[in-house]
Amino acid sequence: MTEPKLNQWRDTLDRFWYYLSRPFRRPQPAVYPSLGAQSHDEGVVFRVWAPHADKLFVAGTFNNWSPWRTPLRLESTETGIWSGMVSKATVGDEYKYVIHHKGKSHLRADPYSREVTAVWLNSVITDNQFDWTRNEEDAPFQMPAWNELVIYELHIGTFHENPDSVVGTFQGTIDKLPYLRDLGINAIEIMPFKEFSGDYSWGYNPAFPFAITRTYGGREAFQELVKAAHQHGIAVIVDVVYNHFGPQDLHLWRFDGWHKNDLGGIYFYNDWRSKTPWGDTRPDYGRPEVRQYIRDNVFMWLDAFQVDGLRWDATNYIRNAHGRDGDAGSNITEGWQVMQEINEEVREKQAWKLMIAEDLQSNEWLTRPCDEGGTGFGSQWDAQFVHPVRHAVITPNDEERDITAVGTAIQFRYNNDAFQRIIYTESHDEVANGKARVPEEIAPGDAAGFFARKRSTLGAALVFTSPGIPMIFQGQEFLENGWFSDQTPLDWTKTDTFSGILRLYKDLIALRRNLHDHSRGLLGQHVNVFHINNLTKVVAFHRWYDGGPQDDVIIIANFAHTPQPAYAIGLPQPGLWRVRLNSDDQQYSPDFGNYHCPDIIAANSNGAGADGLPYLGNVRLAPYAFLVLSQDRE
Repeated sequence: MTEPKLNQWRDTLDRFWYYLSRPFRRPQPAVYPSLGAQSHDEGVVFRVWAPHADKLFVAGTFNNWSPWRTPLRLESTETGIWSGMVSKATVGDEYKYVIHHKGKSHLRADPYSREVTAVWLNSVITDNQFDWTRNEEDAPFQMPAWNELVIYELHIGTFHENPDSVVGTFQGTIDKLPYLRDLGINAIEIMPFKEFSGDYSWGYNPAFPFAITRTYGGREAFQELVKAAHQHGIAVIVDVVYNHFGPQDLHLWRFDGWHKNDLGGIYFYNDWRSKTPWGDTRPDYGRPEVRQYIRDNVFMWLDAFQVDGLRWDATNYIRNAHGRDGDAGSNITEGWQVMQEINEEVREKQAWKLMIAEDLQSNEWLTRPCDEGGTGFGSQWDAQFVHPVRHAVITPNDEERDITAVGTAIQFRYNNDAFQRIIYTESHDEVANGKARVPEEIAPGDAAGFFARKRSTLGAALVFTSPGIPMIFQGQEFLENGWFSDQTPLDWTKTDTFSGILRLYKDLIALRRNLHDHSRGLLGQHVNVFHINNLTKVVAFHRWYDGGPQDDVIIIANFAHTPQPAYAIGLPQPGLWRVRLNSDDQQYSPDFGNYHCPDIIAANSNGAGADGLPYLGNVRLAPYAFLVLSQDRE
């Protein structure tokens, strides 16, 4: 909104009316403690934190945008909160705050705006009501156990092309939920969709953290997405950004007029701690009101939208000014504390919901419990997996592949818990910013070629069979190529072009989730990387939950172009080991070699096995291929 185009006489009368009636009309105090605009039967309560304001008014469609008619009252100088009940205001009305500070007035949207208009960024009063009632035939949704999760990261604007809009929408994602369910996905992680500047964005520039962009469909459309996802048995995890705000369209900037050092005012640090790679907009975690702002935002997602987890962006920049360990002089202690406080409250109230840190410093304290001094996240994106595994599959020459590093990546863990890490070869960070999709990195310009298909799926096999919570990025399952752009939708025709690769991903996910009841070990904590051969470029490892038939799983991967017609490998149990998956099968691609490996009989020769295991068998390994073995019950 710009300043209303009132005639001068109207403005004069307006001011005269305000000052004349001031002794007889005192704004009513707020009824509820929450900040923002809260609708009630008798009107709307407005509450806003502006400790340096000299006067504060609310202007909106309910008072013809008068900058003087509707004052708010300072509740106390200690809180700095202004409030008042406006009987004429109602749901759907637009408004802004008129803040006076040292002789100047500032027009600001509400920091707690649940909705803003597209043009003038006016705040909109919402009722926060939504019908979460499920159909009688729908089974109650329950968040999958963390060791059973398979996460699919997606970007609403590009996930499903919308012919009626410049970008995809929440409804477009709803339309694709049956596809994700059939693929085997049971959790989606959505890149941020808080209100941001313009139509195109990755979402990591939130201008209004409590508002959902209308570009994708708005608040109720997202609630419909969560409801529909749960009906399909799919959990919803949302990316949140608390390491910085904005920087574009940022009404939090110098919100009540006060600031220091030419910086951002009450919501931000006003010293050296303000600087981030995304602007001088790091929140001031030392202010109780800012901590409450972040806490309220977290519980808005968990409560009002019933999401099942949050992925915190760049937590390393919340706890350290430069975003790195080994730089103690730049640590931000109160940033660490705010993560602890919120995660502890989530654990106490909704312990089944997954809080994920994107920290990428391989710091186990991020996922240690708060009572031990950690920040209490349930899991974290794991740099110790993505970098060595991705490097191994994109390296052009076989002799340069480091299989020892791959073995280390497979068995790495935090705090002796395999599921405190999210493992992946593609994420929004790994497929842009100077990098590309794994098939494109393998064979630039030939992402559909033999080597790209072979080695990218080799990496995917490790994602789904290594200990950890597996994650793939949208389109990875049908060989989307190039790099991620917020203006380029997925090419869904590739689901037909690469239907075999899509089937391979589906088969891997079924193994990972033990959907056929013969791979329970992939849900377990245990791993033994028992075979690393840097000469042949073969790695093999054993996964198990409790051990035994239908539980023990053996994975053997050949990272070389050279086939192995009779490769001896250790096995933990005697008897028949069935080949549950051979990635060289031509059902996955007609030009794969179909290099058959029969089921294996584990033998014991003169009391000796192989690789430190009591039994051995011979397998046939195709170029750039992997096998998954397990046993039936007798």
